[in-house]
Amino acid sequence: MSLQDFTTSESLTIGVELELQLISTHDHDLIPQAQDLLRETARHTGAWDIKPEITRSMIEIGTSIQREHGPLVAELRDMRDQLVRAARRLNIEIAGGGTHAFQHWSEQQIYPGERFHYLSDLYGYLAKQFTVFGQHVHVGCPNGDDALWLLHALSRYVPHFIALSASSPFVQGHDTGFDSARLNSVFAFPLSGRAPFVRSWDEFGAYFDKMTATGVVKSMKDFYWDIRPKPEYGTIELRVCDTPLTVEKAAALACYLQAICRYLIEERPFEPVEDDYLVYTYNRFQACRFGLQGDIVNPQTKERGKLRDDIVRTLARVETHAVDLKSWEACQLLRESLGEGNDAQWLRRQRAQDAPLSEVVEAAARRWAHSPPAAR
Repeated sequence: MSLQDFTTSESLTIGVELELQLISTHDHDLIPQAQDLLRETARHTGAWDIKPEITRSMIEIGTSIQREHGPLVAELRDMRDQLVRAARRLNIEIAGGGTHAFQHWSEQQIYPGERFHYLSDLYGYLAKQFTVFGQHVHVGCPNGDDALWLLHALSRYVPHFIALSASSPFVQGHDTGFDSARLNSVFAFPLSGRAPFVRSWDEFGAYFDKMTATGVVKSMKDFYWDIRPKPEYGTIELRVCDTPLTVEKAAALACYLQAICRYLIEERPFEPVEDDYLVYTYNRFQACRFGLQGDIVNPQTKERGKLRDDIVRTLARVETHAVDLKSWEACQLLRESLGEGNDAQWLRRQRAQDAPLSEVVEAAARRWAHSPPAAR
């Protein structure tokens, strides 16, 4: 299979995909009712879509192509509201968060579908362990060369999105010590991590041909990179975010990415180089482990600082772009969240009084359904 041509797309358009948890109202464990929910929402109103994911206790929703924060957050709220109503008819709940706090992977059921069964046969128990929940953001690019330039330029900002979105501190009943434990499950897969440093679509096509010739890769779906090109959509896709606990946070993250992309494209503050990746894995680990309190090393200056401070500086740099994109409100929400802490800290606060993890999950489901503005 040859690499398909890169579809021309309007620059800086955005789309959001969210993987969501299906929760039992009885014990707040995951419940395998994806097929029921898909039937219940088959006639939803809206341009968004809903589809199954690898196990039957999760679904994925995706927005239409968007350009501004206002319409994006409005569509996400409509998606949430229709899903919550459908879930109530089935006596289940919906929740965000990168992991379920106490589910056991061995109890999960693979969703009936050809690709999902192929992945289960290929990856064994890892397929069920992949019952984790992420937010993917697509950004439109006019051609493949521009897409690859932007992909590599964004590598310096990957830790921002991990730390800001982190919402997976608990795994199988235990506090992992990580703000984003979800990504540890993703890193177990081959062809995860960073994309190869190629700068042109022709060069990427040559790389793709070599990979398919080995039999390791059959399509672009086999790459689990942190950021990957999506030629059929004409986008690059950021894949490192945990699913936030609210749709407002999801919209804010997408618009922050859009503002950074505009800043990079219009101001060209640096040229991506292979050496940018020397500190990539370290910075990514710091964001997963410590969240906003993690360290980040500048690949160019070699200076070390705090992620929270780097995000503050970046928000200031992209502010005029956010204003032009009509997403200043989204960036302000993220700026305020730096004081409140990320969703991982919110989840830990729910357990601060030794509350059972079932109550933590219940609180997360309530937060998803109602999106309260204030942290407890």
